[in-house]
Amino acid sequence: MIQAPIVMVSSYPPRLCGIATFCEEAREFIRKNDPRRDVPVISHTDGSGEGVYPLIDLSARDWWRPVVEKVDELQPYAVHIQHEYGLYEHVDARGCGDGNAGFLEMLGALGDYPIIIEPHTIHGRLRDREAEFIHKMCERADIVLFKCAYQKWRLDWNFRCMGWETPDNIMVVPHGARPDIRYGSDDIPRIRTELGLNNPGHLPDRLVGLIGWIQSNKRWDILTSMWEDIAREIKHRTGQDWGLLAAGSMRDPAHREDYRRYRSEIDSLKEKGLAHYCEFIPRGEPYYKMMAVCDFVVLPSIDETQSGTLARIIALNRPYVTTAPLEGLTAQTLESGGGLLFTNKRMLREAVTRLACDEQFRSELARRLKGYLRDVVSWERVAEQYETAYHTARQARMTGEPVRFPPEF
Repeated sequence: MIQAPIVMVSSYPPRLCGIATFCEEAREFIRKNDPRRDVPVISHTDGSGEGVYPLIDLSARDWWRPVVEKVDELQPYAVHIQHEYGLYEHVDARGCGDGNAGFLEMLGALGDYPIIIEPHTIHGRLRDREAEFIHKMCERADIVLFKCAYQKWRLDWNFRCMGWETPDNIMVVPHGARPDIRYGSDDIPRIRTELGLNNPGHLPDRLVGLIGWIQSNKRWDILTSMWEDIAREIKHRTGQDWGLLAAGSMRDPAHREDYRRYRSEIDSLKEKGLAHYCEFIPRGEPYYKMMAVCDFVVLPSIDETQSGTLARIIALNRPYVTTAPLEGLTAQTLESGGGLLFTNKRMLREAVTRLACDEQFRSELARRLKGYLRDVVSWERVAEQYETAYHTARQARMTGEPVRFPPEF
C-alpha cells in the first residue's frame, strides 16, 4: 500500500552543488529502504527530474511560500530539509542578505508537519550569528541531524558558554557513502584506458590522487609544491615510479585565481612526466572511476565540516591523507582508522611517502575503511536512521511530547 511521502527540500542536480549530489544519493537510498513511500524533492529553480519541483526562487523575499504550498498539497509523512546557509539566503537590491530569515519563516509555516533538518555546516566554534541561527532552527524543528558526534558535544560547550540551554532534539547521523561501488584490480586497466590515462607519455601505474571540486579551500598546491621531491624519494626507496593524478573542475568563479594557480603547477609537473590533469565534473560514476585508479588519495582541505569527497574515498576503501585538526575530516579519520592526518608539510611528506612505500599498510587501511563503510556510514544504514528519525518526529507531533535525545557526553 502506498504511504504518505517523505518530502525533501534541498538543492538538486543538475545544479553543481555538493548538497544537491548528497540529496540525490540520500533520496535513492531512502526509496530503497521503504519502496512504499514516494520521495519528492522541492528544489531551487535549477533542479530538475522526476518528482522534483523547482520552486525555490531566492530573488523573492518570500521565496518559501511556494514551498509551503507544495508541502500542503503533498501532505507528507515528514519533511526532510537539507540546510546550508547559502542555499536559502535572500539578498536584497542593496546587496544585504537576510541571514536565512526566510528559512526560519518557512519552518514556522510548516509547523503542522514533522520537520527533520540536516544542516551541512555546524562549526566546532560558532560565530554569534551562527549560534543564534542554530538555536532558532532547533526550536522550530522536531529533529536536527548532525553529521558527527563532535558537533553535538561542541554545540553543548558553545551554548553553555553563552548561558543557553542546549537543544536535546539533536540526533547524530553520519554522512552517507555508497556501499555498491566496487572495482576490482582487473577493472583498473580498462578504467585507465577509458579515462585516457594509458596513452604514451602518460602516468605510471602507481598513482596518488587529488580528486574533486577545485576550490580555494582545497589546497592542492600544498602537495604539488613538494611532489617532485616526494616522487624522487619514493623512487629511491622502492624503485617504483609514482604519478600524481589531479582531476576535477572549478564550480565557483570566485575561486578562479586559485584554480589557475593550481592548474599551472600541475602543468609544470606534467612537463616533467610527474603529473597529469583531467578536467571533469565531479559527479556520478566518473567521480568514482577517477578515484578508483588511484592507490590512495590526498585531501588537503583547510575548511571542511564534512566532505562529500571523503564519502567517495570511503566508498571505494581508498587509503587517504587529510588535514588536521579539521572538523569532520579529522573526526571520520579517527573513527574509521582508514587515513593519515597531517598538520604541516613535513607530516604530509612523511604520510604520502609512507603510503607509497608500504603496500601492506595501504591494504590494512583499506580493510579498516571497508569495515567502517559496512558498519557505520553505508547509505543503507543511514537510510534506516533517517526512517527512525521520521517515525520519532511524527510520534512527537501526534503526542505533543518533544523529542529528547541524551547528550553525547
